[in-house]
Amino acid sequence: MKYFKGKKIWITGASSGIGKALVGQLSTVPCTLVISSRNTEALNKIQQDNKGLAKIKVVPLDLEAISGHSSLVNKLIQDLQNIDIVVLNAGISQRSLVETTVFSVYQKMMQVNYFGNISITKALLPFIKKQKSGHFVVVTSLTGKFGTPYRSGYAASKHALHGFFESLYLEEYQNGVDVTLVCPGFVKTQLSYNALTENNQPLNQLDQAQANGMAPSIFANKMLRAIEKRKYEVYIGGKETIGIYLKRISTQLFLWAIKRSSVR
Repeated sequence: MKYFKGKKIWITGASSGIGKALVGQLSTVPCTLVISSRNTEALNKIQQDNKGLAKIKVVPLDLEAISGHSSLVNKLIQDLQNIDIVVLNAGISQRSLVETTVFSVYQKMMQVNYFGNISITKALLPFIKKQKSGHFVVVTSLTGKFGTPYRSGYAASKHALHGFFESLYLEEYQNGVDVTLVCPGFVKTQLSYNALTENNQPLNQLDQAQANGMAPSIFANKMLRAIEKRKYEVYIGGKETIGIYLKRISTQLFLWAIKRSSVR
């Protein structure tokens, strides 16, 4: 965990799941943590529960409120002088068929998962370049690499993140900008519980794949090791990660396997 010592680290989506687990592990390191989400009450509790070596600052954030992102980032930089690592972890999932899904679900997916995250990135980038170092860590998904049923809008938004951040990295690596794309498989979080269904309403249940997924604490540990090694792209999960390699070998074989799997 030496990489994180003394760093100023901003984690979005920190009120639950992967974000909360990251805070728990990084709180044992002498660093400054900025934790954000829409749920200020949960963030305050996490701050109280993690009184370790890290200094924790609560900053509420709504990814959809794009018009306020520049001023929020400016104030954050004014308070902290700089941000060394930003973990773009906040997002929303989907569980519905293309045929029955209302268009507003797709708009929501892109507004939160894509536009919200690139808005924060655009606001931070000038400061990162000025200090000649900075690390964008983006939590995408295995569905950012391949599509699966019931997740068409989610997969599209995560694919978009991969395209954007690959371009960003290739444009800015010479200016000290690092990028790590973290692709989770099934992690035991509330992601499916809050996933949108065809009518733009939350699923309100934990699907079987999510319930049987990797513990957030184990995932966070693997993720932090990948960040520390400055890996560009990492796949973390169970047997579902095989899909990445299967598709590289043969798209037809990959499609055959997905058709026969239960991914809902």
